Amino acid sequence: MRARRLLIALCLIAAAGAAVWWIKRPTPIPVALATVERGRVEATVSNTRAGEIEACQRAKLSTIAGGRIDYLGVKEGDKVQAGQVLMRLWNEDQNAQIEVAQRQLDTVRRRVAEACTVATNARREATRQSALRAQGFVSESAEEKARTEAEAREAACRTSQADVAAAQAQLDAARANTARTVLVAPFDGTVAKIVGELGEYSTPSPPGVPTPPAIDLIDERCLYVKAPMDEVDAPKIHAGQPVRITLDALPGQVFAGHVRRVAPYVFAVEKQARTVDVEVDFDHPEEARGLLVGYSADAEVILQVRDDVLRVPTAALRSSGDVLRYDAASGTLVAQPVKTGIANWEQTEITDGLEEGDRIVTSLEREGIAEGAAVAPDADMTQ
Repeated sequence: MRARRLLIALCLIAAAGAAVWWIKRPTPIPVALATVERGRVEATVSNTRAGEIEACQRAKLSTIAGGRIDYLGVKEGDKVQAGQVLMRLWNEDQNAQIEVAQRQLDTVRRRVAEACTVATNARREATRQSALRAQGFVSESAEEKARTEAEAREAACRTSQADVAAAQAQLDAARANTARTVLVAPFDGTVAKIVGELGEYSTPSPPGVPTPPAIDLIDERCLYVKAPMDEVDAPKIHAGQPVRITLDALPGQVFAGHVRRVAPYVFAVEKQARTVDVEVDFDHPEEARGLLVGYSADAEVILQVRDDVLRVPTAALRSSGDVLRYDAASGTLVAQPVKTGIANWEQTEITDGLEEGDRIVTSLEREGIAEGAAVAPDADMTQ
């Protein structure tokens, strides 16, 4: 009877101890797990600040001379053709100078016709006098006089012809001076912005003074992306590398492109922010039609690609060079050293330390996550 009571007491004590342990046991931390799998990993670099869509041709136009706007032939958004007059300043005084120069040129040309006709007749008379002198009908002095007269008239003809060239040069100068007041489209494009209205005074930008241009002309038929890359990444980038282009204005849409040019200098916005501009062309330019110049854009340059390799989410890697592997048998975490290959922001290649099917923690930011911690997979976050 006593043994029986002792056994009951021991069972009660054991049950009480188990209850205390159950109450005080550590609560497993819910974690997000990812399964080690095989797949593609790309080594990429992306711009440090937002890039933007640029036009292959863009001209901020102003007249060479300043003056009052007398003609404005376009509006913002208009399509124009190369050679089309966009704007003209008041230039009646210069047009009058052109008219004067043209009249002078016409006068000089008539004088040339007159002088050269007289020279031709004088040369003909000198030839006749020479023939008569050979026959003894005129004196030697008469022949000499006729010859001298012909040479003088011919010299006057050449002088008149030189005057034509001078008058033509004056006319060209007057026209060039007038062209300083006329703004002509250098290429086909779209008028993006106009600064100034009819009757207002337009001032060209002098050296060193950033005056707004009169007309901003864009050729939107050819677009590209200019993106600033960190100077550390610049040596890895070269022309021809494939690029993925994304735009904030078109979320979820990816454009294929390739590096066209890497700037040969470093641009320093601040001492801590040194970047190199990379220009990216669209692989399919027709897909870029309709995009607006100035759209913010991101460019992800693909440096290297490896297929069918072990990979893990980059977020699972710790600075100590390992990952936390989930041991399902004990429900705890094990620090697993790994060797890595190429990587990007999303995936990292694993060359040693893990096997396909292993499960590792990706929610390293949660409190209490460490080697040996008791955890439980979070079904809503586990991959």
